[in-house]
Amino acid sequence: MDLDPRRLAVLAAIARRGTLAGAAAALHVTPSAVSQQLAQLEHSVGRPLVDRSGRRAVLTAAGRVLAARAEAIARELTAAEAELAAMSGRAAGLVRVAAFPTVIRYLLVPAMARLAADHPDVTCSITELEGAPALRELRLGGIDLTITERDATLGSETRRQVTLVPLGEDPYRVVVPVGWSPVTSYADLADRPWIAGPPTSTTGQVLDRLGRERGFTPRRVHACIDYPAVLALVAAGHGATIAPDLALRGADRAEVCVTTLPGAGARRLDAYVTAGRAHLPAVEALLTALKAVTP
Repeated sequence: MDLDPRRLAVLAAIARRGTLAGAAAALHVTPSAVSQQLAQLEHSVGRPLVDRSGRRAVLTAAGRVLAARAEAIARELTAAEAELAAMSGRAAGLVRVAAFPTVIRYLLVPAMARLAADHPDVTCSITELEGAPALRELRLGGIDLTITERDATLGSETRRQVTLVPLGEDPYRVVVPVGWSPVTSYADLADRPWIAGPPTSTTGQVLDRLGRERGFTPRRVHACIDYPAVLALVAAGHGATIAPDLALRGADRAEVCVTTLPGAGARRLDAYVTAGRAHLPAVEALLTALKAVTP
């Protein structure tokens, strides 16, 4: 019986993703390549490992046994990688990161510049992905690290199978069109239109919190989460908004007015790392660089 570890890794990917196509995407190969590797593994063990009769690939009893062993092997290989890297004292390798635009532009790009100078053998692969989809990809092994945002008043969330690394807080500001009369209190904005993300988004939650704390009901006119688009609407006079400092770095202060109203709070920026890879020198090097550039 020839249990090729590479074919076992393919089986583990099928188990995690639920389809051959999903496994192929995660492994960056074609579905036909996954099918061939699976067929060869099944031929080696002399029995079917995946039931392909339905829309999803369901592992047989034998498939589940081998997939569990494959996951254990992967963990051992990761541990061995960490030990060897620690022995060499050199940070090297690829770190796969998921994040959202403001973090990519103002944190990851500067962090990668630091890495290039301090750890030239560490490289990053960045995917624009956030929220629940990014955390799911982290658990499935498609990425090594994701950066999340959350209203700082809510604190952080502890999640299974991942390690939380706090990065810092990014203050929120209330931003209004320059043509509006001087805004000195939230009462000046009580009847004004607002631009914010949906209630499930971070900015949507912050606006709702501000309304409760300051005694007004925000009149949402536009729902938008892309900060350049939001600030363009503000500049055109269509409403006020709440934006973090990072998003305002690229804003033309002649087009929008950043008020000094208190109480907007901040968003908490955290990195979630696959538990088995949290102490890899390459991951630690990236986290150190991120902390250095986070406000």
